[in-house]
Amino acid sequence: MSEFVLEDMSLDQLKKLQRETDAAIKSYQDRERKKAIAAIEAKAQEMGFSLSELTGGAVKSRKVNPPKYRNPQDATQTWSGRGRQPGWVKEILASEGDLDACLIS
Repeated sequence: MSEFVLEDMSLDQLKKLQRETDAAIKSYQDRERKKAIAAIEAKAQEMGFSLSELTGGAVKSRKVNPPKYRNPQDATQTWSGRGRQPGWVKEILASEGDLDACLIS
């Protein structure tokens, strides 16, 4: 490894060195984390388990809101009433001004 005389370096050189050092540290930590996970997974497999079984690492599912409205022109298009309005909802609101006819019962 080369020696640096920090006092002889400009501010730009020091900032570049800092960025490169931060990137090297993150890369090293990522490699070590992957090695640790691989070792733990191998040990769990050796004992007849998966890592997710041992850690309860089931992926949390996002709550999906059920559809509240259905496009009368195309029954495959639905909307929960939350979030961004689909084009067909905007068209109905512009022409009729009300979505009551599209409510899913």
